[in-house]
Amino acid sequence: MLRPSLPIPSNDDSGPPRVPRAGVVRRGPSKAQRAWLRRGLGQPGGKLPLFDRNGQSVSPRVVKACLDKGWAEPWFSNPLKPDWLICKLTETGRTVVGN
Repeated sequence: MLRPSLPIPSNDDSGPPRVPRAGVVRRGPSKAQRAWLRRGLGQPGGKLPLFDRNGQSVSPRVVKACLDKGWAEPWFSNPLKPDWLICKLTETGRTVVGN
């Protein structure tokens, strides 16, 4: 008897988002989110970086989570790179990271 084949998991992040364990509610930013938000504190207008300190792109999941929580907001669009989302820190974001 033949068994139906199961899908092979991929190594990309395009799958469904991870769901926190039952009963776990995160009220503040994660370590990665906090690190990204803090980098906007010393920048003119609270501009948030596109790249981390190692030159790697900031994870779109980090950016999206911060936008969804109101800690960051879109600032302007880049006509040369329209897929890059330029963001700035909000007052709520400043409060969350302790400034």
